[in-house]
Amino acid sequence: MSDCIKLTNDDPGKNPLSLRERVAAGRVRALPRSEELVTADALTPALSRGERVPEGEVRDGILTGFITKVAAAMTCAAGEETVIEWRRDRKGVLTGWCWLPCGESLLPAARAVAELKGRLAMVTAYLPERGKEKGEREIAYHFDLDGATLTLTVILPLQWARVPSLTPIFRNCDWQERELMELYDVQVVGHPDPRRLFLDHSLPHAPFERLVPYSTFTNAATGKALWDKVLAGEREDA
Repeated sequence: MSDCIKLTNDDPGKNPLSLRERVAAGRVRALPRSEELVTADALTPALSRGERVPEGEVRDGILTGFITKVAAAMTCAAGEETVIEWRRDRKGVLTGWCWLPCGESLLPAARAVAELKGRLAMVTAYLPERGKEKGEREIAYHFDLDGATLTLTVILPLQWARVPSLTPIFRNCDWQERELMELYDVQVVGHPDPRRLFLDHSLPHAPFERLVPYSTFTNAATGKALWDKVLAGEREDA
């Protein structure tokens, strides 16, 4: 199995074999009824010692079934343009990066993750150089799927960016969305409590939209010293 697999709905012939197809080919002898992500031990007890498939091959079959299931769920929820790239490190940790075609796809994609028993871990806003040139920003939602990580990335305009709140699906998104709104010029539509989370109301809106030197964050100059610099820059701009 390749360490980097790209799954789209444009060319199904290039998708990895599903668990059912691998069983038909004789590569895995046992198939769980629901193709859930299971351990190798759950597949092998019915086989005799001489019949058992090598452990790595069984593990690859399990991962292939899991990847195919996630890809199908994302495509069904967010559209055929959805792309997922998977990477597996030397220790077997699986990481998937999913780029959603538009902001409206976020809510149905998040529902699909919840149906896969996913758990929201973190929300990250960032501005890559390529996005800055195009007038775009990116927000990444990181989910845990039974030990694997799936990140849903939404591309939004730099100004008047809007995303739907995920709090109806993942309650732990509450504070993360509030922090997102107070630090960046992003509106979270439908949030039940859009008040500021940490910053005092005397501070300017979306302070992280302004350039703050990286050295300021890494030399322990946080707290009052950091915000004094932010406020000083605000006065200079005025």
